[in-house]
Amino acid sequence: MTTINSTQSSNKKYLITGAAVIAVAVAAYGLGRVYPPLGPVEGTIAPAGRYVSPQVGEGDVALGDTSVAELMQTDVFRVMVKDANFRQLVNDPGFAALASDPSVISAIAANPAQFAALAKDASAFRSLAQQAADLSAASKSNLADVSALSVMAQNSAAFSKLADNDAAFAALAGNSKAFAALAANHPSAFAKMAQNAAEFGKYANNLAAFKVDAANAGKVPAMAGDAAAFAKLADDSAALSALSANDGAAFKALGANASQFRQLASSDASFRNLQLAAELMGKNASAFRSLAANDSALSAAADAAFGLGSRLNAAGALNDAAISAVALNAKTLSSLAGSSSALAALAGNSKAFSALAANHPSAFAKMAQNAAEFGKYANNFAAFKVDAANAGKVPAMAGDAAAFARLADDSAALSALSANDGAAFKALGANASQFRQLASSDASFRNLQVAAELMGKNPAFSSFGKNGSALADAALSASKFNSLAALSALQGQGKLSASMQSALDQHGAAFSSMMGNSKAFSALAGNQAALSALAKHGPALSALSGNSNFRALVGNPAFGAALRFGNVNAAIAQAE
Repeated sequence: MTTINSTQSSNKKYLITGAAVIAVAVAAYGLGRVYPPLGPVEGTIAPAGRYVSPQVGEGDVALGDTSVAELMQTDVFRVMVKDANFRQLVNDPGFAALASDPSVISAIAANPAQFAALAKDASAFRSLAQQAADLSAASKSNLADVSALSVMAQNSAAFSKLADNDAAFAALAGNSKAFAALAANHPSAFAKMAQNAAEFGKYANNLAAFKVDAANAGKVPAMAGDAAAFAKLADDSAALSALSANDGAAFKALGANASQFRQLASSDASFRNLQLAAELMGKNASAFRSLAANDSALSAAADAAFGLGSRLNAAGALNDAAISAVALNAKTLSSLAGSSSALAALAGNSKAFSALAANHPSAFAKMAQNAAEFGKYANNFAAFKVDAANAGKVPAMAGDAAAFARLADDSAALSALSANDGAAFKALGANASQFRQLASSDASFRNLQVAAELMGKNPAFSSFGKNGSALADAALSASKFNSLAALSALQGQGKLSASMQSALDQHGAAFSSMMGNSKAFSALAGNQAALSALAKHGPALSALSGNSNFRALVGNPAFGAALRFGNVNAAIAQAE
C-alpha cells in the first residue's frame, strides 16, 4: 500500500466525510419514505448479476458498520482522489453501475481497452456475453480437466513460456506421450530436436529414416552434436513407438512450429521448463489432448490456471485438494464472487453454516435475511437458545417459528453454532448486507446453501477463512478454465461455432473474463448507462489499469457503496 503524509487538517476532512456516510445512512433509514433513498451503508454491493440502483428499506442499514468510512480514510483512497483520470470516472453516474460488482470492474481494469472497444457496440457486447453464458452453461468440470488445471496452477513457471507460444503448446499437448518419452528419458536428444525442429520435421511419415539416422547420428548434422544421445534413443523401442504414433505426428508438430520450439530451447533454463511441462503433460495426456483441440483456448486456459494458482498461493492453499475443491464447484462459488466477505465467513465457520444449510435451511434463510439481528448472539449463545425455543415472540424468527424450534432441539447444530464464542453469529452480523443479498431470492439462497454444505464437507476450504477475495478470484479463474475446456471439447467434436471461435480470436481476454463470471457480465450487458460509461472512459481506465491503488480500491466492495452515496465526489471536492 502506498503511504503518503497527511496533515491533521487533511485527515480531519476525510473523517468528516466518512462520518457523514453514517449520518446520511441513519437519516435515510428514518426518512426513506420522504426523501430519495441513498442505499445501504455497509459498503457492500448487489450480488453478481444485479445492476440496479439499490433502495433503502428496513434492515438495509446496520448501525455501527463503518466500512465505507474506513475505506475513505485509507492511504489508497487519499491517493486516488487526487488522480485526474479517477476523478473523470467517478464524476460519471454510469461508473457507479459499472463499479457495483468488484469482480466485474476488476476484470475490466485488467483489460480496459478491449472491454471499452466492445462497449461501443452494445449489441456486440450482449452477443459476446450471451456466448460466454452459453459456454459456461455447457461446461462440466471433471477430474481429467481438473488434473490439467492442477498441473498448470502448481507449475506456472514451467508452463508460462508455453502459454506465450500457443501453437507449440498445442503441439506438445496433442502429442504428449511422444514428447514426454523424450523429456523423461532422452532430454539431450529432445533438446537437439527442439533447437533444430525444422530439420526433424522431415521425419513425419518416415520413422524408418529417423531410426537409421539416429543409429548413425554422427553422420547427421542435426544429431552429430550429441550422437550418443540419439544412439540411445534409437535403442529405446517404447520411445520410438510413441514417436511413430499417428504417422509421426510429433515430428510434423516440430517442423510446423520450428521457430517456437527453437525459442523454448534457447537456454538451459528455458529448456528445463519445456522438459518439465512435457513430462507433466505426458502424465495427464487425455486432459491435455482435449485442451489441445483449440490453440487459443489452451493458452487462455493456462492463463486461468496461473490466476487460480496465484490466488490459492496467496491463501496458503496451493495444493491438489484445494484446486479440486474449487474447480469442481466453480459454478456455485463464482456465483458468490461478489460477496467475498461472506465467502470468508462461510469458510471460517464451515461446520456451523453447513449444519444450518444441510439440516435447517429455513432457519438459515431467515438468519441470512436478518443477519444483523442475529449478530447480537455472538458471545451470548444462551440467549439464542432461549429465543429459538420461543421463536414466535422474536421478530427475526417469528416468520418461521417451527424451523427455529427444530433448530433449538438439534444439539449437534447448536454445538457447531456455539463454537469459538458464537463466531458464526459474529460473522453474520459483520457481513449482514452480503448475507441478506445472498438470501434475497430462492435461486441466490440455493447457491449460498450449496456453498455452505460443500465447505462443511471439504476441509480444503478452511484456508480461505481469512481470505475470501482469494477464494472468489480462484473460483472465477476455475470457472473460466472450465468454460475454455468446454470450448476445446466442442472444437474436438467439430461442434464449435464460427462465432465463438471469432469471439475468442478477436476478444480473447474479454471473452475469457466473461466466461468466468457470465451471470454478472450478462447483467452488465443489459445496463446501457454502465456500457456508455465504459465506452466513454476507455482511455482513463487504460491509464489506471496498471495503478495498484486503483485496482485495490475498485476491488473493495465498500467502493461501490461509496459511489452510490456520492461521498466519493464529496471527498474529491474537499481534497481540492
